[in-house]
Amino acid sequence: MIDAPILLIGANGQVGSELLPMLNALGHVVAVTRAELDLTDAAAIRAMVRQVKPRWIVNAAAYTAVDKAESDIPTAFAINGDAPGVLGEEAARIGAAVLHFSTDYVFAGDGTRPWREDDPVNPLGVYGASKLAGERALAASGAAHLTFRTSWVFGARGKNFLLTILKFAREREELRIVDDQYGAPTWSRTLARLATHAILRGEKDAATQGGTLVEAMQPLSGIYHACSAGCTTWFGFASEFVGLAQLAHPEQAFARLAPVSSDAYPTPAKRPQNSRMNCEKLAHTLEFELPTWQDSTAEVMAEWLSTVSE
Repeated sequence: MIDAPILLIGANGQVGSELLPMLNALGHVVAVTRAELDLTDAAAIRAMVRQVKPRWIVNAAAYTAVDKAESDIPTAFAINGDAPGVLGEEAARIGAAVLHFSTDYVFAGDGTRPWREDDPVNPLGVYGASKLAGERALAASGAAHLTFRTSWVFGARGKNFLLTILKFAREREELRIVDDQYGAPTWSRTLARLATHAILRGEKDAATQGGTLVEAMQPLSGIYHACSAGCTTWFGFASEFVGLAQLAHPEQAFARLAPVSSDAYPTPAKRPQNSRMNCEKLAHTLEFELPTWQDSTAEVMAEWLSTVSE
């Protein structure tokens, strides 16, 4: 058990809600939601950290409205860009470590090669730019930190592509799904397991080395790519889980899925065409490998099907 608090920010989000029970098994958790902590208020963030005095800060909160961010720039940058830096400054002051989640949107999305952590960044829109600002602010704070860039987060709860398409697939005859953006759908529970693993790794290293947590985290700190193994498109992903739903409920009519190009759905924010990410650093340094997107999809669908059958 960890003998100092863990501060979980964004406790009711997709990743945060999966993290909470796992972190509770490690020690005392102070879990706060967006309603309880305004991440646009730097003073409130500092006050929270100083009150809790955590050993670990897990930031699972973010401004994720990609299209809305294009017209809500100050809020996106305050939450995604400034808040991680404030958390880092407060963590550095008390010798705590920070776990933070970022995104594939920091890349322009050209080419077909999976992105590596040291590849040049060039976000296409405000969301990606704000997340990149957060990565840099956290790194500049001097805090011991782990930043996990992930992609296409989904789960059996919350608001995500899988649940949205499943709803529409039961209501409509046809759904047109983008088939020219490539990436790896990543289960929120897998990311929660990764964060828990990283905390345990940091604690183990600190205990083994007989030093502080910051000293133990020094060789580990930095950016890691963390997404499911394999690659698909949004159409391929939808075909997988709608197919599983159809197999489980052959008596129900589900929409026919039709592949289309990104041009068929113009949006305020441009999406990366190539969101593939190389996760070798994560496997080698933190000794954690994520499952394939197909295996995760099957697990999530089994969970979702059990709830809709009740």
